[in-house]
Amino acid sequence: MNVELASEPRSQRKKQQQKLLIEGGIILAIALLLGVIMPALLPVFRLKLLGRFLSLSIVAIGIDLIWGYTGLLSLGHGIFFSLGGYALAMHLQLQLPEGELPEFFTLYGVEKLPWFWQPFYSFSFTIVGIVLIPAIAAGLIGYLVFRNRIKGVYFSILTQAALLVFFNFFNGQQKLINGTNGLKTDTETIFGMLAGSDKAQLLFYQFTILALAITYLLCRWLTSGRFGRLLIAIRDDETRVRFSGYDPTGFKVLVLAISGGIAGVAGALYTVQSGIITPSFMDVAFSIEMVIWVAVGGRSTLIGAIIGTLLVRLGRTFLSEQFPEIWLFFQGALFLLVVTALPNGIVGWWQNSGINQVRSLLGLRKQLITYPYLEEDPEIQKEKEEINKHDRS
Repeated sequence: MNVELASEPRSQRKKQQQKLLIEGGIILAIALLLGVIMPALLPVFRLKLLGRFLSLSIVAIGIDLIWGYTGLLSLGHGIFFSLGGYALAMHLQLQLPEGELPEFFTLYGVEKLPWFWQPFYSFSFTIVGIVLIPAIAAGLIGYLVFRNRIKGVYFSILTQAALLVFFNFFNGQQKLINGTNGLKTDTETIFGMLAGSDKAQLLFYQFTILALAITYLLCRWLTSGRFGRLLIAIRDDETRVRFSGYDPTGFKVLVLAISGGIAGVAGALYTVQSGIITPSFMDVAFSIEMVIWVAVGGRSTLIGAIIGTLLVRLGRTFLSEQFPEIWLFFQGALFLLVVTALPNGIVGWWQNSGINQVRSLLGLRKQLITYPYLEEDPEIQKEKEEINKHDRS
């Protein structure tokens, strides 16, 4: 008995290591597929589109971290996405001979570079700022909201209100950041190359794949341990967590700041691949669409955020090309289908019952497939008992 008890934790650790190795192998295989095979198969235009969609998948993972795992529905992530994009665009705008100013400054009669532009001469500061500036903004918003114990729909409304404030501010600052017109990036120089050239765009595409893999692994690590269990506990019963001796405020501020930093990285990568950053990225509809990507793929799955983003954006591109006049109706029908038939998203449906339904359609013996975080689900337990009764009979 002592031997069994001693070997049980070791076997569990071995299974966990095997699972992580398998998952790492899958991530590596997907990264090689996207980074090596896709550039050889897709034309330049389609590859640029795929790069943009992958960068949007990064912000979707950040939203899944705060919504799926922590229960905080943010409708204002366009703020942090845009801040990351503006940070990189400002650096690119400053790649000029010494003493010269970006063209739009001269149009408005500005003769001296504003003080907050000065640090963006430095590439190192820009890279750090892409993450820290949105993270600090998210942390400040979170602190102001969470210290008053505001949550639920009120948190969503406040994030959307903050989004409108930022949109109107950026939209009206013509002399400082070119206002409505935004900042172009495709005509600027980076790494000695024109940012809009095919060579540079391929490099940005590779960076996007790397950033997506790092973001996924980071969030996977955060959600798989004690920190992740605490986030789920805050989502399910924050009052009980507070009575257990933890302060949910600090954890919620931290996770929102992490999500904001992730959104900043996504915004920077999207900006250099789309060629421009404007206040339209702070549009309410765009931030709501980010949430839809996660809902379609499946909350609290991480991989579902990536799948949902790619499916929705690829479907939108295909439908708008084939049915330019009515494609919005197809998109609306898709969202209605997810809400009514797949409330847990595509990945959630597959994990809960999808694989058994597929096996049933193929005429295979029903086999219950479960996942560790679903083991306590009453429906899973009930289905497991029914299968055991069937096997005994």
